[in-house]
Amino acid sequence: MTALRVKGQTRLTGKTTVSGSKYVALSVIPAALLANTPSTIENLPDISDVAVYAEILRQLGAKVEYKHQGWMKIDPTGLNAWVADQTLVKRMRASYYLLGVLLARFGKAEVALPGGDDIGPRPIDQHLKGFRALGAEAVIEHGLVKVRSGRLQGNHSVYLDVLTVGATINLMLAAVLAEGTTVISNAYRGPFIVDLANFLNAMGARVLGAGTETIRVQGVSEMHGCEHAIIPDQSEAATLMVATAMTRGDVTLINTIPDHLESIIAKLQEAGVSVDHCDDKIRVRCNHRVNAVNVKTQPLPGFFTDFQAPMSALLTTAAGMSMVTETIWDERFEHLNQLVRMGAQVRIAGRTAIIEGVPRLTGAEVHGTDLRASAALLMAAMAAEGDSIVTGFEHADRGYERLDDKFRSLGAQIERLPEN
Repeated sequence: MTALRVKGQTRLTGKTTVSGSKYVALSVIPAALLANTPSTIENLPDISDVAVYAEILRQLGAKVEYKHQGWMKIDPTGLNAWVADQTLVKRMRASYYLLGVLLARFGKAEVALPGGDDIGPRPIDQHLKGFRALGAEAVIEHGLVKVRSGRLQGNHSVYLDVLTVGATINLMLAAVLAEGTTVISNAYRGPFIVDLANFLNAMGARVLGAGTETIRVQGVSEMHGCEHAIIPDQSEAATLMVATAMTRGDVTLINTIPDHLESIIAKLQEAGVSVDHCDDKIRVRCNHRVNAVNVKTQPLPGFFTDFQAPMSALLTTAAGMSMVTETIWDERFEHLNQLVRMGAQVRIAGRTAIIEGVPRLTGAEVHGTDLRASAALLMAAMAAEGDSIVTGFEHADRGYERLDDKFRSLGAQIERLPEN
């Protein structure tokens, strides 16, 4: 368990650079196995999930050069296995993308049900439904997902019953080498879907419509390696922006795409925070207590569920009552239960949190149970009166590149405690 000691009442100021997108990284790394020559990926975030994926690819026979400066070279020519190491797979959620990739390459795959954050049930039924629509057999046996097929066959009517990032990506990965054209309807929209499509197309795939509700994939017989730099991480950018507001700071973010952050920018401005942007820079300023606002998570381009934990943490110190409704995940309010230990006034009714803002939080020992919750608790600890201990920060290390170091560079006083 990773724990931090945090000195409260810290005002964040200065400049920091946003790392590459976790979501894109965890889809393009396995996607590189679809090619018959090496690929180079740049702007990767230095997070534990990326390191785990590198180990999984090596176990499957690929050669991986990984430097902790955001650079990875993947040579798939030695790929010789379609059964992924269960121990590694269970350390991360996005390992299920191996199903689509290995199915496309070998016509078969066996991957253990993945791990990741405990934020509620995350079934893979839409993944399996999609694979079956492409002609594969798909079953779950003894904790393993097993898929089998000959060469996959394109299907013009693959309809996803719910908006799902994972199934949209997995079906794109499977369909690029299928025979014929696949049309994915009710596909998830999001910048990470678009960037994955850009990577696949640079390798010779034919993916059209990414970022819309309908994605058309024209199968090709083979793909080649390429070079690709992934987009900035919108969730990290949002966390840094909200943390600036919560600590009443003044921070400029570099390497951002403001169009990907419209919903969080709008909510911060509604709360009275100054947000200005130009090109790839966003400046956030706040020297007062923010106003209460209501928030409802929605699939992108609506208010992204990953933004909810930081935003609801901010609202615990807003002037007035806020209502936060989480429509995506069942278990994504645990950070608010922890913030009650710091003096927050919160009542949770089903999928809605009713937050009566208090003038200040006070330091306490709190525990993060998932990636975004851990970051939100660190934000609160920096703003609170007195010192705090934040445990469970290993969750944040899975998805943020040295978030505590970035906060330190902006003036925070944070100490990593010895792991136990």
